[in-house]
Amino acid sequence: MRRQRTNRSRIRGRRSCGMGARNNYRGKGMQGGKGMAGTGKRAGQKRTWVLKNFPDYFGKTGFTSRKTKMLSINIGFINDKIETLIKEKKAKKVDKGYEVELKNYKVLSAGRVDKKLFVKASGFSKKVEEKVVKAGGAITQIK
Repeated sequence: MRRQRTNRSRIRGRRSCGMGARNNYRGKGMQGGKGMAGTGKRAGQKRTWVLKNFPDYFGKTGFTSRKTKMLSINIGFINDKIETLIKEKKAKKVDKGYEVELKNYKVLSAGRVDKKLFVKASGFSKKVEEKVVKAGGAITQIK
């Protein structure tokens, strides 16, 4: 009668020696699930956790420009929506007309002007002065 080999002797010399994948032996369990590596199409399962615990993980980082970006506004918009600008505290009514102060704005010439506007802004296009002066107002450039 021939003696049957034990299971232990059968797996000697094999790569994993019966331990399965080599990262889950000696009682410490699987060590997967760390970081965002290898998530591929299903990265969404970790995304909520990452956003909660590390809100700045996604997105660009590095040097940023220190220049303040100048916004643009049309003179016709200022003329038509002067009441809205008064509510936003960007303009006020004076006895000679309307004073409008727009820091970090460039005023463009699109639209019509039929009110006396005294506009203070960071920049103006060439035709704005003609339109405002023709209506009886004035422009002043601020820094």
